[in-house]
Amino acid sequence: MDAWPSVAVPDLPGSGEVLRLYDTARHEVRATTSGPAASMYVCGITPYDATHLGHAATYLAFDLAQRVWRDAGCRVHYVQNVTDVDDPLLERAAHTGENWMSLAEREIDLFRQDMAALRVLPPDEYVGAVESVPEITDAIGRLLAAGKAYAVDDDIYFPVSAAPGFGSESNYDRDTMLTLFAERGGDPQRPGKRDPLDSLLWRGRRPGEPYWDTPLGPGRPGWHIECSIIALNRLGMGFDVQGGGSDLIFPHHEHSAAHAEALTDDPPFAHHYVHAGMIGLDGEKMSKSRGNLVLVSKLRGAGVDPMAIRLALLDGHYRADREWTGGRLPAAELRLRQWRAAAALDAAPSATALLADVRARLADDLDTGSAIAAMDRWAAGALDAPTEAGETTAPRLFADIADALLGVQLPARH
Repeated sequence: MDAWPSVAVPDLPGSGEVLRLYDTARHEVRATTSGPAASMYVCGITPYDATHLGHAATYLAFDLAQRVWRDAGCRVHYVQNVTDVDDPLLERAAHTGENWMSLAEREIDLFRQDMAALRVLPPDEYVGAVESVPEITDAIGRLLAAGKAYAVDDDIYFPVSAAPGFGSESNYDRDTMLTLFAERGGDPQRPGKRDPLDSLLWRGRRPGEPYWDTPLGPGRPGWHIECSIIALNRLGMGFDVQGGGSDLIFPHHEHSAAHAEALTDDPPFAHHYVHAGMIGLDGEKMSKSRGNLVLVSKLRGAGVDPMAIRLALLDGHYRADREWTGGRLPAAELRLRQWRAAAALDAAPSATALLADVRARLADDLDTGSAIAAMDRWAAGALDAPTEAGETTAPRLFADIADALLGVQLPARH
């Protein structure tokens, strides 16, 4: 599957710092990599509706991680999936009467457009669940052969007893796991399961649902094993960062790790589990099921500059749950005008110290709030300073910092 087009990223003088991120599993901020390469898997969309601001905030966080790594000289191998067959997609298609494949194709294309408009660097490999069915069924077969999967009627389940480290990614107690499992697509009450927390690997054929004829029988893969196998087969065990929204901590990331670790007997699946906070509207998490969405495509269609959308979402720590309030976008639009005015100056005070400051802020768990505040201070000072006392190269460096590290494109004089 094709991702969206990439963008040119300016080269900055010198080299950035090692990226440190908060690891959900260990409850601490620590270095993500010390070598010349970095690897990351981020869970992608289920394409049954357009990209809302909660999606965008998550992918912007991991876009920043890519940018900081690259600025530090790392080669980045980034993989993202698309869950292009799953219950929510099929339910939406049934509700609207649209073919599920057509619905998925349209929404994936819109997602690509939104990501390109927001200048999100694309993954190196963009992989759909549908195209991965053969490798997923092969992996499930190996789990069955090893006694690490079992059948319930025509379905196949993964027993959590086959994963000695189960629970170490989320660190939730069993009662919390059971509650979240029921809320987030699990089936703890399914008769015949050995443990209520056992997760679905293979869904046997159901009337009216798509299916694949495989050695496992007709059916389709479960959600968690999809990400396990796409990541495992492209990054291997022990990749640097497993990313996604905080609503994926459990059950999705816990079970995905358990499946991969059971297949390989070589934990950990990932060295860092990194999760972005939720974007709220009117006091509730923004989600398709609630219908309280602010869509990137709708904002773009109304003429909002995508760079203002990006700035609005970056003005807050990626791990924090935050509200999309009425003043957030106007504040970002004002900031964008000020930054562009500063970048258009003929000369300005040196931006060398600013570069070091922004690099340090972003390397410290993507502290965008402090990085943006530093950019604001420089822009305000540059606009107030007499240009004859400044450097002609400073406005361009300011614009390059905004572009390379924050992904915000500003016009600048050459």
